[in-house]
Amino acid sequence: MLFFVFNFCFLISVFSKRTVIEIKTVYGDIYIELYSKTRRHKSNFIRLAESGFFDETLFHRVIKDFMIQGGDPYSRIPEKKDSIGEGGPGYEIDAEFFSEYFHKRGVIAAARNSDDVNPKRKSAGSQFYIVQGRKFTDAELDKFEQRISTNVKRAFKFSEEVRKVYKETGGTPWLDMQYTVFGEVIKGMDVVDKIAYAKTGMRDLPLQAIKMDVNVLKMKRKEYNTLFKKNS
Repeated sequence: MLFFVFNFCFLISVFSKRTVIEIKTVYGDIYIELYSKTRRHKSNFIRLAESGFFDETLFHRVIKDFMIQGGDPYSRIPEKKDSIGEGGPGYEIDAEFFSEYFHKRGVIAAARNSDDVNPKRKSAGSQFYIVQGRKFTDAELDKFEQRISTNVKRAFKFSEEVRKVYKETGGTPWLDMQYTVFGEVIKGMDVVDKIAYAKTGMRDLPLQAIKMDVNVLKMKRKEYNTLFKKNS
């Protein structure tokens, strides 16, 4: 019986597939793994990607040392150019906040409307951003703790582990527990950096269109480890 259980578990580990999001751009490709714990956001993003929803849309908001944002269907419609940033699939997603998922460099998170019209901090149905960020000092993080505590109306503190990441790797800490983080880049942060440094015009829109095509890859364990293990 134990032999059967061992072999069954071994077969699952060998033949189970990992889901990876591939974002193809003119600057190169970005690979993202979505968190299973944020299941609503994960399933929604995969469903939209598989339907081709994101294809030919733009990274329409790019801010150096902050983030790159995309996922608006209006961005591929010339007649909607003045409304870029307002489009979506017609629904929102309930927030999924977990303390272990924070705004470190390289995470993907859901954009949303502001608190005054969206007090429950529901996520936009399709718009997302990838954090480039920068490094912060303890003094800066102390101030962010106060700001977040005020915004979420309860005491908030960064753990020592999270502080270390923000000081040594960077991110956008002031957004924690207010925007849903639902995955992270496992390869292609150099591409994120290139996009973040693109020249922009009004409303942080890149002067040269940066289109994306988004694919859902199902990878066997061996293939995944070969491609991404050294980048994890």
